[in-house]
Amino acid sequence: MADPGMSVTPYWELTFDADGDVDGPERDQLLTQVTDHGVRDLIVFAHGWNNDRSAATALYRAFFAPIPGLVPKARLGYVGVIWPSMRFCDEPIPDFPRSTVAAGAAAGPALDADTRRALAAAFPGRADVLDQVARLLREQPRGEAELAGFGRLVRLLVTPAADGPHAAPDTADTDGEGEPAVLGGDAATVCEAFARTLAGLGPTDGQAEFRLPNPWEGAKELLRQATYYTMKRRAGTVGERGLGTVIGRLAEAAPGVRVHLVGHSFGGRLVSFALRGLPDGVRTVKSVTLLQGAFSHYAFAQQLPRHPDRAGALKDRQRRIDGPLVCCYSHFDQALGSFYPMASRMADDDRSVAGELVGELLGARWGAMGHDGVQAVPGTAGIDLAAALNGGLPASGCVNVDASTVVRRGGAPAGAHSDIVHPELARVVLAAGRIA
Repeated sequence: MADPGMSVTPYWELTFDADGDVDGPERDQLLTQVTDHGVRDLIVFAHGWNNDRSAATALYRAFFAPIPGLVPKARLGYVGVIWPSMRFCDEPIPDFPRSTVAAGAAAGPALDADTRRALAAAFPGRADVLDQVARLLREQPRGEAELAGFGRLVRLLVTPAADGPHAAPDTADTDGEGEPAVLGGDAATVCEAFARTLAGLGPTDGQAEFRLPNPWEGAKELLRQATYYTMKRRAGTVGERGLGTVIGRLAEAAPGVRVHLVGHSFGGRLVSFALRGLPDGVRTVKSVTLLQGAFSHYAFAQQLPRHPDRAGALKDRQRRIDGPLVCCYSHFDQALGSFYPMASRMADDDRSVAGELVGELLGARWGAMGHDGVQAVPGTAGIDLAAALNGGLPASGCVNVDASTVVRRGGAPAGAHSDIVHPELARVVLAAGRIA
């Protein structure tokens, strides 16, 4: 087992690389020890964006802490998934000490040292490109030509070299969406639209501060969203090729263990794509809980509303769960409510990003799980958090839970996206898994 300072026991970690390959000794420890510890219910949590292992384990430590007291007689085990994602250090996380998550994050367009190091680790072999990106964000030259050049550099930064590390094709590269505008659209237009959105965002209490938009703040947001699109694709790869396979091995080694998957942000995509990677016949996954899932709300759709001949990438995969798929969402999540749909817009759409900026269609068409829940899946239930915690959670199928009463804190640009460390959400996980 890993990390003796964890708040719960028994606790294991599973570390995956960008191609979905798991750390063998960690996997083998889990497979051999889970039965010895008499575990009946195993909660497997996948983080979203972060910078390092310490931030991920801090999240797991805080989220898991109340669970033993909530179900003192349950025979529980816990797994923390560690996978190579990153976050920008100007995104505060509620309840986490700044020293745990980031220190010295720069305000404004310039890249702080921690974020720059994280980008270098996320995109190896791109140091020269990253240097140019950082210089432009620091100097902020005027003119659309410079913004267009910045966009070309961002695309070069996030595109893996054909012969470089992690160049394997991603079999999970779409949720029913096309390539986002941040990778194929007009960079100056996208930067200006992002800047206008940032200028209108304030604290999640609605007290927005008026200020003139700076297109270079939009440029930094372009870099952020392009990076997150890469992390989003990576999460699908790790889930399908990595975690799904490990769960299959676990079903062979410990067939009596009930598995409950939990994912925050891109980790929600990771655990969802693990369903696509499960070997045939495996029925040990008893629940999946998505916390502010940063992937398309049409991922499980039988038909895409605008393309009835196409389905979501995870069509019918919720049927691999011997229990419910619970999607917690909050309208205080600015990362998913404002920027995700803009970044996910089709590059060949006949409307500009700016034209869709204030339209409802953008959010409806390109929305995320964590903003409005699972969409276009017949029979999906919708309840509020109070109902979920008072016996109203269905035992199967897709369930959308409005968690806005607790997921509500956080400043721009992410809003309440990472405000998930609440005992109420831990109770949702327990209720979804019928863990008593």
